[in-house]
Amino acid sequence: MRGRRRARLAVLTCAVMIGVGALAGCGGDDGGPVSLKWFIAIQPGGSIQKVAEDCSKASGGKYDIDLELLPTDASQQREQLVRRLGAEDSSIDLIGMDVVWTAEFANAGWIRKWAPADRKEVSRGVFKPVLETASYEGDLYGAPFNSNTQLLWYRKDLVPKPPKTWDEMVRMAEKLGPDNGGQIQLQSNKYEGFTVWANAMIESAGTQILSGPETVDLTQGPTEKALASMGLMANSPAAAPNLTTSDEDTSRLGFEAGAAFMVNYTFAYGSARENAPDVAKNMGAARYPGIVPGRESKPPLGGFNLGVSTYSKHADLAFDAARGRGPHGGREPELGRVLAARDRRPRLDPAAVPRAPRAAAALQQARASPDRRRAARRAPAARSARRRGVPRPSARGVRPERRGARRRAHLGAAAGPRRPVL
Repeated sequence: MRGRRRARLAVLTCAVMIGVGALAGCGGDDGGPVSLKWFIAIQPGGSIQKVAEDCSKASGGKYDIDLELLPTDASQQREQLVRRLGAEDSSIDLIGMDVVWTAEFANAGWIRKWAPADRKEVSRGVFKPVLETASYEGDLYGAPFNSNTQLLWYRKDLVPKPPKTWDEMVRMAEKLGPDNGGQIQLQSNKYEGFTVWANAMIESAGTQILSGPETVDLTQGPTEKALASMGLMANSPAAAPNLTTSDEDTSRLGFEAGAAFMVNYTFAYGSARENAPDVAKNMGAARYPGIVPGRESKPPLGGFNLGVSTYSKHADLAFDAARGRGPHGGREPELGRVLAARDRRPRLDPAAVPRAPRAAAALQQARASPDRRRAARRAPAARSARRRGVPRPSARGVRPERRGARRRAHLGAAAGPRRPVL
């Protein structure tokens, strides 16, 4: 009997110690804050680090957000996440997803669906196209974290009125000439930048690449118009010398060096203010150029959505963090102020900030700013672009052999006069 009691006591002691160890490992009220791992791409200026720090403080000791920064290249970001999620890596709690990953990740079962009440909360005030990037088959799988769009940036001292279409812009640049800023900067290297440009051109012409996961649309007439405008651009003396290797950064530098036109994201304005103030003071912003006169363009839509991993051991806390809730269940306005400074954008320019709940404080700050009039002039173009913008086709359903189309369609000697060939 005594031996049995000692055995039971040993088992009980072992169970208690295991339980204490488990609680200490998980953190919480008694064991300190839980560590939430947030996988997201590196962003310039340290804004993501600031968001994580402030959100951790706002949790009231419930959790600390630890960053796992991904490469700047979008393809490498996705590759790392796909490998980890495919292996059911439980160390991932929060995911900063490119807007085109939502459907793929949801279809694979890698991210959790948002409950109806939470969906209503994070959807309030978000433009429909932005919300669609966070949804899959009618359900929400991500919280729109930030939204971004491309604008037409132009030199007001060289161009009295911005062009409405790509063909008009090419003619205007050619008329200016190479010695007077007659150059157009864009992104057409063989990476997502070329995909973004081609998709925006095709959508702006009135058709789309895919009408379903396995269905190619590409109506002939609009497709030919889009490709003709791309060919005109590629063969024009207004094209930058590095056209076929250009990206967001090279086009930014080219514009700061004197080009009259550029299509790029909103970070370009803040960069010009910092690096080329003489250019920035003459920098105008307009809607992304169209293809057909009188038809609205479909600007590229980018940004991040916040997803909660299916394999997270702290999903409830991860949802709290993604909602931006503080210790009392309220949304933290500090997140909006942090996002306003993201990517070194103009601190008080609402054109750089999405019209999402987290941006409310940033927009109020912009309205109270001495720079508010300049900001207000850029805001309508960005807001209009986000309302009507289009993301790249979703990754779900795109067969590997179709991904090679980007290589075949890339601008080069085979493009021919005025029309690159798919």
